[in-house]
Amino acid sequence: MIVISNRWKGLQVLGLILIVFCSACIKMDEWAVPEEKCTNNILPNISLREVLDQYSDTTMEIVEDWVIEAYVISSDQAGNIFNTLHLQDKPVNPTAGIQLELELRDSYLFFQPGDKVLLSLKGLYLGKSKGLFKLGSAYSTFGTLQPGRLPKHRIFTHIAKSCDHPSSLQPQKISVDEIPFQPLNTLVRIEEMEFAEEELDSSYAQKHEQTLRKLTDCQDNEIRLLNSGYSDFYAETLPAGMGSITAINYSENGEPTLIIRSVDDILFTQERCKEWITEFTSNHLFISELADPDNNNSARFVELYYSGDEPLPLKGWHLDRYTNDNEERSSSVDLSDFVVVPGQFLVIASNAEAFEQTYGFAPDIEGGSNSPADSNGDDNLTLVDPFGQVIDIFGVIGEDGSGTSHEFEDGRAYRKIGVRLANPVFTFQEWVVYNDTGASGTINQPQNAPQDFTPGMPD
Repeated sequence: MIVISNRWKGLQVLGLILIVFCSACIKMDEWAVPEEKCTNNILPNISLREVLDQYSDTTMEIVEDWVIEAYVISSDQAGNIFNTLHLQDKPVNPTAGIQLELELRDSYLFFQPGDKVLLSLKGLYLGKSKGLFKLGSAYSTFGTLQPGRLPKHRIFTHIAKSCDHPSSLQPQKISVDEIPFQPLNTLVRIEEMEFAEEELDSSYAQKHEQTLRKLTDCQDNEIRLLNSGYSDFYAETLPAGMGSITAINYSENGEPTLIIRSVDDILFTQERCKEWITEFTSNHLFISELADPDNNNSARFVELYYSGDEPLPLKGWHLDRYTNDNEERSSSVDLSDFVVVPGQFLVIASNAEAFEQTYGFAPDIEGGSNSPADSNGDDNLTLVDPFGQVIDIFGVIGEDGSGTSHEFEDGRAYRKIGVRLANPVFTFQEWVVYNDTGASGTINQPQNAPQDFTPGMPD
């Protein structure tokens, strides 16, 4: 027979009392799933799009008895979204979205993605912050009203969940370059996305910090993903593959940004994109004319010519100037925005307005003062491809042009007919050079604009 002492019995009773007492201390809303409540007795009388159209640049209190319907597209279950509901006006093809600021943690227990809600707007404030429309209460900062979080005791005064069955949300399928045309705070899906190579082996976020990670598509278009350092997945390593992402179209300081609800929104299970070649080199692009008019130094320019057979994107190309005998580059013009086609001239002026007044048409690029197009005739110029190779040159780096075969002061220099390829070594025999000295085989005959120059035309 086992004998239990009175002392041991007392300890058992005391332990049972403590368990009951501590259990009673736990608040119901800290662990219990809330009772499901819904209504079909509230009807909308205005659309979200119509409400947003009432906004006029300042936070406004809504005093009308407006009721809108909207669909929940966010979830804070994974901790990446905090005290915010993201809503859009339709489950499919939305035309407007908004975020509702509120003091409600674990809002996913009340509102799930796809739920239709009815919002009673009277007494709420409509505002805009960082490009995003927001609803909530209001607070003042430096005398200006800003939309703020709706206190917990007012949430269910303004938000009612519909008894309708949750809708199946269909994210808008778009590409990265279509993001600016998609309403903010709406759900989107983008295919053929991957994390930028420099992000690989990183986690989604740094602990306790909002972290931006760069995403790219297979055409190297970029967009940012905003992650919370408090999310359940912040320490997980970013997936290395390629695939689709479903996310909330957001804006962070005016820059297009995406927010995911959980890592389930990212399906990067395919092989990464093949390398997309966007930079090309060619020796068919070369300097064809340089101008330092004796009568108008504001009409200076440099002309390039392309003799190739296929269009040539100039991403990464630049024209550089080495002033006098300087061995360090003094200025540069970026040519990346252009694609040249066979037989095309590209004209770079120092002063676009003066150039057009002088020659009767606008240049392709305005280089500006002290640019390669603004040389006074004794400087050296190089045409450089995306890989840092000098493709063509006028002059000799480190040698002041004064009194040499590459001086075009008060004159011009142009490539002789028959030259069809660039040359990375200055070869005087390829050029006709006019100046005011006639040194080293050049022609002593200052040139005046416009009659002595042929920008945009063959010589």
